Amino acid sequence: MGLLILFLLTCAALPLASSDPNDEACLTHLSESLKDPLKNLQNWTKSTFANPCSGFTSYLPGAICNNGRIYKLSLTNLSLQGSISPFLSNCTNLQSLDLSSNSFSGPIPQDLQYLVNLAVLNLSSNRLEGEIPPQLTLCAYLNVIDLHDNLLTGQIPQQLGLLARLSAFDVSYNKLSGPIPAYLGNRSGNLPRFNASSFEGNKDLYGYPLPPMKSKGLSVLAIVGIGLGSGLASLVLSFTGVCIWLKITEQKMAAEEGKSSQFMPEY
Repeated sequence: MGLLILFLLTCAALPLASSDPNDEACLTHLSESLKDPLKNLQNWTKSTFANPCSGFTSYLPGAICNNGRIYKLSLTNLSLQGSISPFLSNCTNLQSLDLSSNSFSGPIPQDLQYLVNLAVLNLSSNRLEGEIPPQLTLCAYLNVIDLHDNLLTGQIPQQLGLLARLSAFDVSYNKLSGPIPAYLGNRSGNLPRFNASSFEGNKDLYGYPLPPMKSKGLSVLAIVGIGLGSGLASLVLSFTGVCIWLKITEQKMAAEEGKSSQFMPEY
């Protein structure tokens, strides 16, 4: 009994993990940058941001805590609008960020590069614009990058192919262009690292594992046909012109002969 009391007193004396000011700044700025028309985040208040976690317990919907720090953020399919705050980089313990199936617009913040523990990034099915930041390569632990169904433009950064842990990658149905980076489309045995479904829906994107692009020009047969047709037309016109010239020449000669015969003496 004495040991039990001593154990309880010892546990009570241990300090609880306090909230981190970086997490508070992260959550505050994220809340300010988004719009919540359906009021799904009513509990996201400044008073809660000051102490969002207690050990492994979270007081915020969509947030998961680990030892008093924000560990995962999952705000999916909540009809959220606005932009993605660059201050998300303050949640330095974040390992999973899922903002998919909302209506976020604007660019993907370059500052996400400071989430050095990030393993999952899912920003799919939004209205994000601009280019994919190559700085994401600095998130060396990334296993998942899902950016499909947005309005992203430009080329896929070559550097993303260097993420050794990357096991899921999807940028389909955007407005991307240019070649698929070799390290993302390279073969592993007889299979590509990521198959064509990861890249489809970008009409100006090309390279393995996508099928060859259809030629936007005329086919060889069409070009040959046009050449033969135009050549034949030229030949017909030339022949017709020669015939007309000969006919006119013949008529002139006949007229000249008629005039000459009028002045010749009769014998």
